[in-house]
Formats: sequence, C-alpha cells, structure tokens
Amino acid sequence: MPEGPSVRKFHHLVSAFVGQQVVKTGGSSKKLNPAGFQSLWLQDTQVHGKKLFLRFDPDEETRSPGNNPLSEPLREGERKEEAGDQKQALGSDSQKISDQSSQSLELVVPSGADSLECFLGDSPAGGAEKWLQVRFGLFGSVWRNEFSRAKKANKRGDWRDPSPRLVLHFGNGGFLAFYSCQMSWSSSTVVKPNSDILSEKFHRGQALEALAQEQPVCYTLLDQRFFSGLGNIIKNEALYRAGIHPLSLGSLLRPLQREVLVGHVVDFSADWLQGKLQGRQQHTQIYQKEQCPAGHQVMKEAFGPPGGFQRLTWWCPQCQPKLPPDEPE
Repeated sequence: MPEGPSVRKFHHLVSAFVGQQVVKTGGSSKKLNPAGFQSLWLQDTQVHGKKLFLRFDPDEETRSPGNNPLSEPLREGERKEEAGDQKQALGSDSQKISDQSSQSLELVVPSGADSLECFLGDSPAGGAEKWLQVRFGLFGSVWRNEFSRAKKANKRGDWRDPSPRLVLHFGNGGFLAFYSCQMSWSSSTVVKPNSDILSEKFHRGQALEALAQEQPVCYTLLDQRFFSGLGNIIKNEALYRAGIHPLSLGSLLRPLQREVLVGHVVDFSADWLQGKLQGRQQHTQIYQKEQCPAGHQVMKEAFGPPGGFQRLTWWCPQCQPKLPPDEPE
C-alpha cells in the first residue's frame, strides 16, 4: 500500500477542495452508493501515517479548528503547490492499478444500512459531520482533475483504464478520483501524531524504545504503533543507510545505532515527500536493486514475524553485516 509520503501527497491534492460542495458523484463501489455524497460539504482533511481522513458536513459552515479531532497542522512544505507533472509526483507505487487490486477493496458501511442514512444519522442539523477514513490498497491512489490511465495491457491483453471506487465533483468544476481503497465512516477519529514519522510531533524516544526490543529490527520498523506511515521502501532504505542488517535484534544494537536508524527513517521519508511535492522521482539505493551503491551483490528474501505478513527485503551482506547472536558490535 502507499507509504506515508504518498498519502501525504494525496492529502495535498484533496486539500484544494476543502470548503466546497459535492455537486456530482460517480464510482464503481457496490457497497456504498456514491450518490450519498451528493450536496455534502468537504470541511476538512487530515492525514495520519497511511490513512487519509475527510470530514463531510451537510452544512456549509465549518467548525472552528479547536473542535477538530485531527487538528495537527500541516508542515509548511506540504502546503506548497506541487510543481511538475502530477503523474511523476505520485510515483509508480501509487499509480499502477491492476484489475485485481482495483476490484479488491470497497467502500464500507454497516451491513443493511442505507448509505445516506448511515452518513447523516438521526439529526443531521445537530452537528452531523462525519469523518471518512480512507485506507489504500497496494496500488491505491487519489487523482485530482484527471483519471488514472492504463500503463500497459492486462493479462487478457486489454488496455482498460482502472475503475475508480469513488469520484467526487465539486462546485468549482474540479474533481477527485479515489482508486483501490477501503473507506469507512466515523463520527470522530483519534490519531497519535507522536507515532507518525512525518509529523512534527513524532516521538523519537518512543521509537528508540520500540527498536530496543529483542526481535529483528525489520519487524519493529513496520509496526504502525511506533512508525506510522513507514512501509517496505522506507524500511529497506533506512536500514541500508544505517548499515544495519534487517534481522539484527534491536536489543543488540548500540543506542547510537538505533538513533542513526531513526534519523534515516525521518530524513528519507521527509525527502521523499518533498520530492513528490516538487515532481521529483525518489531514487532508492537498495530497494529492488541488484547491486548496492558500493557495487556489492544485493540479497533479497521475505522476512516477517512467525505467522505474520512476510515482506520482501533487500540488503547488502557486506554493508549491513548481521550482528553476532551473543554479543553487540
């Protein structure tokens, strides 16, 4: 699924429509009628890790920021209008949508409930605003004022464009198209900015404590409780830049090594985000490479906790030596 920097870019695209009314809807969802968004006002949008939140209200008036349960402000850099072509800025990880992935996730409402009634509740006039939580699939994305197009033929040889789950047209003439995502309604949303790797409130001390666990650091890095927004690309790149083997036990790392690793997580993520906003392609050093920058052969294997999800991992045995099991470096 898209990692934190990509979702922050999606948030940037959505932000342009805050304060506008939905005047037309579309989309392929069968579990939620897109027409339920008709005439609603998009009042706010926030991001946390890999999740995007949109607040809709039947009324035009926007509540004060103090009542916003997701009130963490965006960084100044994220408010700048993106330069260059949008397709470049979104990156290949968030643009390519296979037929299978675009059909795998649907918008969700409680079973048997009418979509509009589920949104509005019993008393829409009494502050019936709702947060829409968006979780993206492997090739999930958001497009603004254009639709995603097929980059290659599918397995049947068809050049069929991906089908958006939801399309929202706004009063200014622009529109948003959401692909390969799961959406659900919530009356309020609680987030923890101190675990978001792209938040100014990211708590490095908490992250360092998590990394000290007696388990492979590649497992801990993907734990969204401590590194929200961190995905497989950031994991591989941060570990390589820190010179740490992915299966090294966190408890065997020196405190300085853990600090360096967290620093690379934050720096790589922030640079990736800025690149997206400026239309630059992010260059990786180890992810999906056959050789590292030093010219060494790169190893690839799927790692993950027992019984858990296994993620492909790239590492250089020479640049990232594994710690001995009985003594720290």
